[in-house]
Amino acid sequence: MTALATPLADAFWATSLRRWNAVCWVLFGAMAVGLVTTVPASGSKYEALALLSCVVLCYAVLDRFPGNRVIRPRVYLSALVLALGGLAYLGSSYAALFMVTLPHYWMFGRTPRVSMGFLGLATGATLAGSLIRQGWTAEFFGETMVSTLVVVAVGVLIGLWAHSVVAQSSERARLIEELERTQAQLSEAHQRQGAADERERIARDIHDTLAQGFASIIVLAEAAQAGIHHDPATSAQQLRSIESTARENLTEARELVGSARQPGPGQVAGGSVARTLRRTLDRFAEDTGLAVDADLADLECDQQTRIALLRCTQESLANVRKHARASMVGVVLARRPHGVELEITDDGTGFLVGESTGFGLDGMRKRLAELGGRLTVTSSVGDGTRILAMIPMAGEVEA
Repeated sequence: MTALATPLADAFWATSLRRWNAVCWVLFGAMAVGLVTTVPASGSKYEALALLSCVVLCYAVLDRFPGNRVIRPRVYLSALVLALGGLAYLGSSYAALFMVTLPHYWMFGRTPRVSMGFLGLATGATLAGSLIRQGWTAEFFGETMVSTLVVVAVGVLIGLWAHSVVAQSSERARLIEELERTQAQLSEAHQRQGAADERERIARDIHDTLAQGFASIIVLAEAAQAGIHHDPATSAQQLRSIESTARENLTEARELVGSARQPGPGQVAGGSVARTLRRTLDRFAEDTGLAVDADLADLECDQQTRIALLRCTQESLANVRKHARASMVGVVLARRPHGVELEITDDGTGFLVGESTGFGLDGMRKRLAELGGRLTVTSSVGDGTRILAMIPMAGEVEA
């Protein structure tokens, strides 16, 4: 398979052939008229007309019925070689036929090797016929051979140039097609990655909000059920906390559904993050009975930072509730030169950070990384846990 065996090359030669057809029929007709009117009536005249008619007939069949199984392109070129040799021997219009059909070697040969091969055969047949007719004369060397070789040389140069142009165009078309295919694959990959990122974001939000709320409801419901007979006042308070938590979960669910309409990262949310965290800590203290020591700087920040700080607080408190068995929790929110820091500590049982496989810590890290921040977890068995979240806030100022 050559570089020209491409749809672009096929279209080029098909277009060239259609344009040359009209010219060929006119020239074939002119040659026939010339033979009839200028050549004296003799056997050679009729033989020349027969050879020309054979070429015209093969060309007509190939042109009108390109899919036929008899007159194939190489069959036509072979007939053309024989006809040129015969006409050169007869001395009748062989030069005109050579020039008229010169483009056919490149159109029907299709590859440089085949085209050059048939063109060489045609040149040899023409020179052989002329040599037999003229002999080794000055006329043969000075006119026939020189003119034939000049025509052939020009035809070779034009044909090779045309093949080079088509080869470059075919290669360019192939590269464009490959580029378009690569772009389509990249677009599909980006869409898949975007869908995966969105699923991960939704899963993280559900874990940080609804799942934590439901876990709190379960704990409160179990406590209320256990104390409903001997401590009805506490159970009633726990039931009210269950109702409040359920309402908050409903609100969170609505916010998740409408998350596409939330303020963008550059918009300032209403209220300070300190008040938001204070409400979360008060609810945690009320539900768990743990002591909470909070030092919250009154900061204004964008919505994405506020959500990240809130989710980190909720996840950390949920881990304290479920795993730490702590008696006291400390929370510090402060503005630093490099950004905002949120520190959450407890005096619980602690854990081995390197062996942690939970979704919560990984989700916090990813959430902070999206904002250019980082999460530092310090803990050891029996010594409690320290969570430090940092988010850069370039351009923001303290309230």
